[in-house]
Amino acid sequence: MEVVSPSLSKILPSNKFLLSSQAISAPTKSERHVQLPSRILKQSAKTTAPPSSTPTSKPISNNPSTTGSHTTSDILRLMDSLSLPIPADIYASLIKECTISRHSRRALELHAHMKRSRIKFSLPLLNRLLLMHASCDHLEIARQLFDQMFVRDFNSWAIMIVACLRADDYEQAVAYFVLMLRSNFTLKFPAWIIICVLKSCVLTKNMELGKQVHGQLLKLGFSNDLSLSGSLINFYGHFRCIDDANFVFNQLSRHNTVIWTAKIVNSCREDQFSKVIDDFIEMGRQGIKKNSFTFSSVLKACAGMNDDGMSGRQVHANSMKLGMESDVFIQCGLINMYGKCGLVRDAEKAFEIVGDKENIACWNAMLMGYLHNKLCIQAIKLLYRMKEAGIKVQESLINDVRTACASRKLEI
Repeated sequence: MEVVSPSLSKILPSNKFLLSSQAISAPTKSERHVQLPSRILKQSAKTTAPPSSTPTSKPISNNPSTTGSHTTSDILRLMDSLSLPIPADIYASLIKECTISRHSRRALELHAHMKRSRIKFSLPLLNRLLLMHASCDHLEIARQLFDQMFVRDFNSWAIMIVACLRADDYEQAVAYFVLMLRSNFTLKFPAWIIICVLKSCVLTKNMELGKQVHGQLLKLGFSNDLSLSGSLINFYGHFRCIDDANFVFNQLSRHNTVIWTAKIVNSCREDQFSKVIDDFIEMGRQGIKKNSFTFSSVLKACAGMNDDGMSGRQVHANSMKLGMESDVFIQCGLINMYGKCGLVRDAEKAFEIVGDKENIACWNAMLMGYLHNKLCIQAIKLLYRMKEAGIKVQESLINDVRTACASRKLEI
């Protein structure tokens, strides 16, 4: 019995659709071109008249340098003019070109041409069509095509799930996953699809489904998979289930940067700042590499510590020791941390060495540091510096400055 997919009435188009590096890549030109297959060129040479002594157009050649200007539409017109049937493998190549280029009109033309040709649609070919329409933001067409498929495999479901994720329609992504489970899928899912589902569960506040997924992973023996465990720790952290997150952490035989950072983020979210510092120190003892996200998360905790910035200074020194003090995320974290700790001069020093002066986050952090320490004159001066630097100042920040300075005569 055919399974009807959920409605995709609220899907928004997204230009960031990307399934895999092999399937889709960002085009370097607005139009991609197709090289003519050799057997088509030979057939074309047999059925067309010989060129005149003064040809008005370039002859078709098997040389890639001369056939590089042929688009998908050109090949379809050529095949139609020669009354040649297009085999499935040629259609597959044309679909791939439309998928890569994300050319909406050509994708629609190609699909319409395939319908008229009455070609037999195999499951792999249908999956390619699904991927093409998803990459071109034809999500309603993809849904209709999916509903008409009598047979579906994992790729069919995965394309629709990821298409919904890229359109920020997380409820529909979860619905597709549930329908896939009800379709008697018994195979082990790859880690990336589970990670996508857990993310959707967080954004749709569906903790129950996430727990069911976790239970299924335990049955299948994925309890020591680092990528899945990191997603589970994040999942439980968002639902404030720290004990469950720590259970996942403790079940692992080894921990990497992602796992430790996820644990640190959870502790920071719960205002367990001393625990964050302890975990950061333990990372160093175990020789675990720290990244910019690790440092920025720890610096947030340092900003909440009541130790006059002592912990923050030590973390700052550690970033310098590792040669990471020039990272913009760490620099922004340092400005924020020093400002909240009342160390305005240290915040200003961190701000002045920021290489990317167009980074609005650093400007905002410095501005909030002045306001936190009730330095109204410096805050007003910084607003004018932001204007001179071409930084668009948010109206909310201007209002914060007005409120802090108890003046409504400020004009930016």
